[in-house]
Amino acid sequence: MRESGIAAIEFTVLAVVFFSFVFGIMEVSRLLFVYNTLQEVTRRAAAAAVNIYPSDTTAIDKVKQDAVFRNSPGELVLAPPITDQHVRLEYLKFDLSVIPETAWPASAAANRAICMANSHAANCIRFVRASVCDLHVAGECDAVPSALLLPLVDLRVRLHKATTIAPVESLGYVLGTPAPPVPPPCSC
Repeated sequence: MRESGIAAIEFTVLAVVFFSFVFGIMEVSRLLFVYNTLQEVTRRAAAAAVNIYPSDTTAIDKVKQDAVFRNSPGELVLAPPITDQHVRLEYLKFDLSVIPETAWPASAAANRAICMANSHAANCIRFVRASVCDLHVAGECDAVPSALLLPLVDLRVRLHKATTIAPVESLGYVLGTPAPPVPPPCSC
């Protein structure tokens, strides 16, 4: 009778170790999948955003949803807590510094005219940067902490930002759209 009790305890201990090991392998495999998928998310977001003017919030929201493989707002499959809201799009000038929203040209046609006149202008949108950023940190793009699918193994790590930078294409410019006149460069 005593030996059967010892066997049950040994089985329990070995089962916990075995299942922890199996679930740990599954969680590490899922995290590798998530890392790879986040890079694809930013690639898709940047590739779509280069053809949409940034002030078109409806289209930008659609770009973010498409980037996380959804047709509506929500979470990336098998990658909690990543949602379409974690995708950050930034518009950059020639030196890859961020152009603040207040300095964006009025339209895609205006951006084209500004960039044609001076490709190094402070408000010439030349690149789009897509990143996956933590929503709880304003301004900075910090990595998002991962969430676990399997509760036995605690492998909470910070996911990478998976940044992708793409050169601007049309930003939604339609050939023949008149651009506002560009002021001459300052000779200060």
